[in-house]
Amino acid sequence: MGKTFCTEVFMPTLYEQIRGEQIGYSIVREWLMINCGIFIRWNTVQALKIMKILLVIIEGKVLHEEHVELLMEEFTFLKKEVMGKDLLKGSLLFTAGPLAEERFGFPAFSGISRLTWLVSLFGELSLVSATLEERKEDQYMKMTVCLETENKRPLTWIEERGPGLKRNRHLSFHFKSGSLENIPNVGINKNIFLKDQNIFVQKLLGKYSEKELAAEKKRILHCLWLAEEIQKCCR
Repeated sequence: MGKTFCTEVFMPTLYEQIRGEQIGYSIVREWLMINCGIFIRWNTVQALKIMKILLVIIEGKVLHEEHVELLMEEFTFLKKEVMGKDLLKGSLLFTAGPLAEERFGFPAFSGISRLTWLVSLFGELSLVSATLEERKEDQYMKMTVCLETENKRPLTWIEERGPGLKRNRHLSFHFKSGSLENIPNVGINKNIFLKDQNIFVQKLLGKYSEKELAAEKKRILHCLWLAEEIQKCCR
């Protein structure tokens, strides 16, 4: 039986090396000679190019990107509510305190968990427009993104951060059969990080089919592509 170790990547140094095109191919390959996969912490990969490079380097190994937002009770509730319904329009607003872009990346990347929610709920999306309002002296920013589903249904995603803003999600989804305004109290998110790590272990053990892994890879790359397009549109 092969090696059963894995490498956990949370170091900004890996991101900086790749972003600066000083990618340590030999370093990553050396890791993979003694490991069977890489576990990427949320927000380590902040560009489509970086993910594509990693996918080439680790070909034949397991690459797992942390997505605890898909294990939250709120998302489980939404998934059930949305399933089989015909969307007319929707919006998702996220508010929170200030976040340093130089550390956490452009808002489309630091907020990619919200984008992942929308893509997971409504399928691949196309970008219509995106704007970024910034008042750096006040530590305030508001990113407004207009998206469309494959059926041309409009979705608006807003990230708003500033002093005094509480961490919260406000959503509004309108369907032909009715509307969903915000998420009720659906319980406490228990052990979601442990659950995410268990998914990685299951992948290492070969418990996920090639079809499941391909679908996940497609979703991750699509979300990163959308985040990049949003950044280009705003800058």
